[in-house]
Amino acid sequence: MDFEIIGDIADIEVIATGTGIRDRARLQKQYGRGKWRKLKGVAQIQLPNGMIRLAEIHWYEAHGIGKKEFKLKLPFLD
Repeated sequence: MDFEIIGDIADIEVIATGTGIRDRARLQKQYGRGKWRKLKGVAQIQLPNGMIRLAEIHWYEAHGIGKKEFKLKLPFLD
């Protein structure tokens, strides 16, 4: 992860669940079996150069396992 999430994630939406997740087999092998979901939300992030931006982020999450593999998808311009 080449950014740091500052504060809470807002406007959380489920993108995919169950067999709709292409990486489900890899996620189960790497982190364990669970009800995996792919989510997206908006949060303040700090980039490696110190800039703070509002951005859309995506991640995978399963009950009992937690949030994994955050990806920066769309930095919003201020």
